[in-house]
Amino acid sequence: MDLSIVIPAFNESKKIARDVEAAAAFLEHHQLTGEIIVVDDGSRDKTAETAEKVHVPQSAKLNVIRYEKHRGKGYGVRTGMNASTGEYVMFADSGCCVPYEDTLRGLDLLKSGACEIAHGSRKMRGCHIEKAQSLYRRLCSRIFHWLVIHDMGIPAEFTDTQCGFKMYKGDVARHLYGEAVTDGFTFDIEIIMRAQREGYRIQEFPIDWTCDRDSRLSPTRSSWRVLSELLTIRRIMSDK
Repeated sequence: MDLSIVIPAFNESKKIARDVEAAAAFLEHHQLTGEIIVVDDGSRDKTAETAEKVHVPQSAKLNVIRYEKHRGKGYGVRTGMNASTGEYVMFADSGCCVPYEDTLRGLDLLKSGACEIAHGSRKMRGCHIEKAQSLYRRLCSRIFHWLVIHDMGIPAEFTDTQCGFKMYKGDVARHLYGEAVTDGFTFDIEIIMRAQREGYRIQEFPIDWTCDRDSRLSPTRSSWRVLSELLTIRRIMSDK
């Protein structure tokens, strides 16, 4: 199987059908065999049921995973990654903020041997931003970026650690996510730190991006949880 596409979702019944259709159309257009793994992170709406009803071509397999308790985005992505079987694996946020055609940029990096992990970035030269974040979210993003560089030791060369559009060689993804423990939004930081420790190369690539104002992350409500997760990640990684 060429590519596994993981889509974490929480209360996304209004978007998830479009997400699955876009992923399936990408696989079919580029003649890729693949699987689309929707992980319903304890939604209170009909996210899973809506996803299951979407028709996908024979070249693609649709797998909808649902559990009752809401655990967090990190748990959802980890669940999907560990269930994947593709030679290459990616995750993409619900809402089609990034066109699936941009996947080709990341796959080219992986297939050429330039890296084992390819991150989409909204903040490097070559990006096209259709609709930007609010000023408040941009400010919170800059503070978070400063924090992970100066407190967590993430290299400053990484311009966008939290972009929800990342690709991996399949065995690398399953290995890293099989060891990860962060359930919330900062799981990306743990994965980057584990990847660096094990010598995996990470490269960023520019994406086209449209901000989804219907986000499940509230900087105000989530700030203390984010800080707590970062402290936990730092402690876990320093113990190794």
